[in-house]
Amino acid sequence: MHPPQKSPNIRRRRLGHVLRGLRDQAGLTLDAAAKGAGVPRSTLGRMETAEARRLRLSDLNALANFYGVDAETREGMHELAREAKERGWWSKYKDVFGEHALPDWEAEASAIQTFQPQLIPGLFQTPSYATAIFRGGRATPDEDIERPVEARMSRQQILNRVHPPRMTAVIDEGALHRLIGGPEVMREQLEHLSNLAMRHNIDVQVLPYGAGEHLGMEGAFTVLDFPEPKDAPIVYVENATTGLMLEDAEELDSYNMIFSNVQGVALSSSLSINFIRNIAQSLEKQT
Repeated sequence: MHPPQKSPNIRRRRLGHVLRGLRDQAGLTLDAAAKGAGVPRSTLGRMETAEARRLRLSDLNALANFYGVDAETREGMHELAREAKERGWWSKYKDVFGEHALPDWEAEASAIQTFQPQLIPGLFQTPSYATAIFRGGRATPDEDIERPVEARMSRQQILNRVHPPRMTAVIDEGALHRLIGGPEVMREQLEHLSNLAMRHNIDVQVLPYGAGEHLGMEGAFTVLDFPEPKDAPIVYVENATTGLMLEDAEELDSYNMIFSNVQGVALSSSLSINFIRNIAQSLEKQT
């Protein structure tokens, strides 16, 4: 199991909020603050928006001096910068997760809400199910599949930590019937899903065909909340080539509304467990 780790992305966001707050408090534009502190405008802009991957101590000190912060605030800025440079376990899977590593955000999430219309959520997948997904029906060498499967299994360790996130998943009925990997693999996956759904921190709801149209028909997404009030929630939307992180308040409101809609028309957690088990039992008869 991976030891608890801090999220560099969240630390960059916190530092950005601090810097933006200091500038707003001083009533300065980005140009004026950059000029006054002797820091390049582009550098300060990237620091405030958490896009800066390199955080130089000289820039932080120049800004701290310019804003006239106290020793405690200065040290807090330094600490956030140090923690933003730390590398989580997911950094060695950059080829799998890409630039926007979802595990970086999952590492500190207190609540995760996900809607999945096609597949079982990655945090719930068995190795065999994940292997079949990454193979995707192609004649792919096993060594090319092992690494992404290993990375996906590593992500799931957050569900086993001392204080796991509150996980709520709404899964379309179609994802339960799609025979990923064949009947035996799918039966194992559904049994694993029903067992996870019994955990105190996990709720699984099935969105049945009978629910008809709903707001989530545009595709899968995940909303992550964090324990620190200053860390705003984010929405993760994945497509065939990359993952998109959305932080705009209006976008977040839209996805929260969508999730409320699909959750409202889905089966209850208890009925969903029975639904999943019934499908698993029907598959057992086929194997």
